[in-house]
Amino acid sequence: MKHKTLIADILLLLVALVWGATFVLVKNVIEILPPFSFNAFRFIIAALFLLIILLIFYRNVLTQITRKQILIGSFVGIFLYAGYAFQTIGLLTTTASKAGFITGMSVVIVPLIAIVFLKEALRRQAAIGISLAILGLFLLSISSDWSIAFGDFLIFLCAISYALHIIFVGKWAPGYHALGLAFIQISTVAILNTISAILFEDFVNLDVQAILVPTVLWGIFICSIFATALAFLIQTAAQKFTSPTKTAIILATEPVFAAIAGYLFANEILAMREWIGCMMILLGMIIAEWPSPSERKTRELAKELNTR
Repeated sequence: MKHKTLIADILLLLVALVWGATFVLVKNVIEILPPFSFNAFRFIIAALFLLIILLIFYRNVLTQITRKQILIGSFVGIFLYAGYAFQTIGLLTTTASKAGFITGMSVVIVPLIAIVFLKEALRRQAAIGISLAILGLFLLSISSDWSIAFGDFLIFLCAISYALHIIFVGKWAPGYHALGLAFIQISTVAILNTISAILFEDFVNLDVQAILVPTVLWGIFICSIFATALAFLIQTAAQKFTSPTKTAIILATEPVFAAIAGYLFANEILAMREWIGCMMILLGMIIAEWPSPSERKTRELAKELNTR
């Protein structure tokens, strides 16, 4: 079991690495291909890839999809679409490094939204984590003239959208097969991005030469297969062999990989104030997810009961 847990943790770390690295990749692609068009191609390919996986290995999952599941998957897919839309458009006017850390704010926004929608009390760890992350966001995003870049604001809206997505998936997903629900969500994002690209970017008359640029082709391939379809599959499988807390902390390294990729491949250099903000956001994310002693004890007791 320990061997499987180690493999699961390594796979989750690879998912975080891929997600972090794609910030630079997406930023390079949308300099050539419009944001909605890029996301349309990305999610159409991801949806088709997942459909093939389902048809080959999980055909029973497809046959068991209900109308209610389609409605739920489509509803939560809207928040996923909004998150990717805000993030991709925001990357036009902010750096990959900053985008990674601001996106990570979704982890600390979740407890705040849970108070409203799920009537949950705010845990002490979450309150501390939220406070640190908000202060970190201020240091990261505020400029010398006390203004906030529009791109940073859009990425923050992305974080809110992702947080809403997490809340509603957590509320409704447990009753359904994860891959079936993921397929519906990704298909919804593909459809909504295609509609947006047709309405706002003249998707029908898109320049074919722009799509055939190697940067664009590689970006679409890596983002659709590795960062979307395979990431969903790996995360679904890996979480069966590791704890939710460890999963959250491992995935919290995503913005760190985004900053490293930004430095290595885009020559992005953050000021000391911005680095302090990044570290405060990261620390806030980890603290917000860290269980209290009583929660750890409850989980240990539950684990003992499940193994008897």
